[in-house]
Amino acid sequence: MRPVALCGLLVTILLMNGCAENRGTPCAVVRQAEPLGVPGVVYQEDADHLSEGDVDCNSPAHWDNGRLYVFFSAGHPWRSEGPDIFHLSRPSVRVTIDNNERWRSGAQGCRWIEATHKAADGKLYAWYHNEPDCVCCRQGITAPRIGQMVSTDNGLNWTDQGLILEAPPDSNHCESANAYFVGGNGDFCVIPDRQGRYLYFLISTYHRDVEEQGVSIARLEVSDLHEPREEVVKWHKNSWSEPGLRGHVTPVLKATVDWHSEAPDVFWGPSVHWNTHLKCYVMLLNRAMDKNWAQEGIYIAYNPDIADPNGWTPPVKILDAAELPRSKWYPQVFGLDTAARETDKLAGRKARLFVAGQSHWEIEFFRPGEAQATP
Repeated sequence: MRPVALCGLLVTILLMNGCAENRGTPCAVVRQAEPLGVPGVVYQEDADHLSEGDVDCNSPAHWDNGRLYVFFSAGHPWRSEGPDIFHLSRPSVRVTIDNNERWRSGAQGCRWIEATHKAADGKLYAWYHNEPDCVCCRQGITAPRIGQMVSTDNGLNWTDQGLILEAPPDSNHCESANAYFVGGNGDFCVIPDRQGRYLYFLISTYHRDVEEQGVSIARLEVSDLHEPREEVVKWHKNSWSEPGLRGHVTPVLKATVDWHSEAPDVFWGPSVHWNTHLKCYVMLLNRAMDKNWAQEGIYIAYNPDIADPNGWTPPVKILDAAELPRSKWYPQVFGLDTAARETDKLAGRKARLFVAGQSHWEIEFFRPGEAQATP
């Protein structure tokens, strides 16, 4: 939907394939709300930007002892905390990673925390997007990969457990027209199943073969968190059959036009939460329309069973690129019920919608056929 001003009133216009036709699937209505910005990454020399720090990927959150912890990344992770999403500490604090000095400087050592999971034993696990130097790449271009870290102090200090998701070694497209990547696995989220057995990775895949481009899925048994390196498996040809490291994928949302062309058409950068009102998983997506990743809009899809990679509904647009201020990437739902410990991974009927750390919207979810209140 699009909120527009008409005679001083806020009127909700529904997209044709949105809530007006939700007889068989859930839907979401987006409404304008009081602006809310997270602390983001604020460098000391940027003291004038305390209210609008950088947010360059998904911003995962977790609760511990009544405190909400949220991570922001722009080449390196930073952390903020508070009683809720509206009252986070400012400025955010740069976290420490145990092997930072041993990693090479520059892009090789950059890490973005995109997902977290608080385990039953109290340890906090995180997964990072890394952009290494690329043998065949031109200056500034890379092929991302994904690694895992663990913390015992809610993410202020981390121990790197190594890489767990990587594209096949022959999958880079060295002549790609893309402005950022020639291949790789990255720009992702992680969500547990309802049984607590598996963690599912929804990852963006940039393989040279268009058949392996789009949003793909992998999983890790929770019991293997302590030694994850060879335990992640990717979904390929309707089975969990490929290794996380250098394995192939069959995307759950395939690219329509090749990522490596001048004008690709592909969904990427998923964020997923379990919605307690809908009783299903909800995925938000970006849609790239050119080699510079120009945003076409923010999309949403649903799936009652995260273990069924083929269960996602076709993505539906909820915001047009023209309605997005500032950066146009990284959509994310954030639940607001502090008693229920809602986060980026858990939300109810109403939540806030963020894009690149800025929220100008409330999002409300409706079950199939559920009556919608007139705004």
